[in-house]
Amino acid sequence: MNIIEANEGQKISHSVTGNWLNLGDRIMLNLANNEADNDVHIDVTADAAGRLGTGNGLYYVAQIDIPARSYNETEVENPDYNPEDNTSSKTKINREPVPFSMDNVTLTLFALKEGVF
Repeated sequence: MNIIEANEGQKISHSVTGNWLNLGDRIMLNLANNEADNDVHIDVTADAAGRLGTGNGLYYVAQIDIPARSYNETEVENPDYNPEDNTSSKTKINREPVPFSMDNVTLTLFALKEGVF
């Protein structure tokens, strides 16, 4: 996991177990479940009482960026190929997703608001 500290100050504690990101022992996210065919951005915020959530909030705590899923593509014979049919081809492309890796995830940490944490 790539970690960026956006500003000066105390940051929320974090740990990684497999595909799970734990922030401050208050919120856990399975990042593999959020991977998609497009880039995914998750905001982790806090309210005035310090309760964490994803999406809108009063204070930024962290941002998580997961790049778009990538694929290994291989050309294989098309089992539905019909030489008399001009709409099919002899081969087709098989797309196998590359396994999710936390090494591709970026975690940006923000200083915690005094009096909230």
